[in-house]
Amino acid sequence: MHERIASFKEAVRAQALRDFPWRRDTDPWGVLVSEFMLQQTQTERVIPYWERWMRKWSAPEALAQASLTDALGAWSGLGYNKRGRYVWECARIITGDYGGAVPDTPEALDDLPGIGAYSAGAIACFAYNYPSVFIETNIRAGALHFFFQEKTEKEPVRDGELLPLLSAAMDHENPRAWYWALMDYGAAVKKALGNPNRKSAHYTRQSPFEGSFRQRRGAVLKALVSGGPGSHQELCQRAGITEEELLQVLESLKKDNLL
Repeated sequence: MHERIASFKEAVRAQALRDFPWRRDTDPWGVLVSEFMLQQTQTERVIPYWERWMRKWSAPEALAQASLTDALGAWSGLGYNKRGRYVWECARIITGDYGGAVPDTPEALDDLPGIGAYSAGAIACFAYNYPSVFIETNIRAGALHFFFQEKTEKEPVRDGELLPLLSAAMDHENPRAWYWALMDYGAAVKKALGNPNRKSAHYTRQSPFEGSFRQRRGAVLKALVSGGPGSHQELCQRAGITEEELLQVLESLKKDNLL
C-alpha cells in the first residue's frame, strides 16, 4: 500500500493547478466566503459573485454592519440562498466573538452557522495551511478513480474507505497546495473519463433547477429583496408563480429564517 500511496501522490502532484481568485489571495475571510459559494455551485459561476462580494465586504466587520436584506440581495442569482444568510451570520459571530479573525482550527470553525465537517476542514486548510483531512466531490472522484477502478456502481464505496487513504497521502508541509492539486486532479478525471463518484455510496444526482421548488424560492426571495413587501397577488405577479406555490415558498423561507 505504501507504493500505491506514493504513486497516487505522484499522479496528483503532476496535475496542473487551476487559477482562482481565492487561491491567489488566501485571506481567511475570502476563503470562508468562497467555500460557502462553491457548495453545489460550479466554479465559473462563483467567480464574479465572489469578486463583487469581496469588493463590497472585504472583511467580516463590514458585512456584520450590513442588513440581511443587503446580503441576500448580493447573493441573489447564486442559488441556495440559505448560504447567504449563513455567511452573514458568520460575519456577525466572527466580529463579535473572535475580534474579526476567522477561527483557525476545524473544531472552532465547525461551531459557526452552516459549517460542517467538510467546510471546517477546507477553510482551515486553505486559509491557514492546516493539515485537516476532508472530502468533497472532486477529492472523492480522484480517490475513487485511483484506488477503486475495479469497483462498480453495484459495489458503492463509502467515504470511510477513502479517508484513511487521504490521511496517508497528506502533505503535512504544504497541505493547502496538496489539496488544490487533489481537487484539480479529481476535476480533470471527471472531465476526461466521466464521473467516478457514481461508485460512491454518497452519490446523489442533482434534480433539474428549471421548474423546481428551488427556482420558485429564488424568484420569491429576489422579488422581496428587489421590490420590498407586497400583497400575495403582487408577489405572485413579480415571481411568476401561483398563490398556492407562493404560500409554500413563504413557509419554507420562514422556516429557514430568510424572512
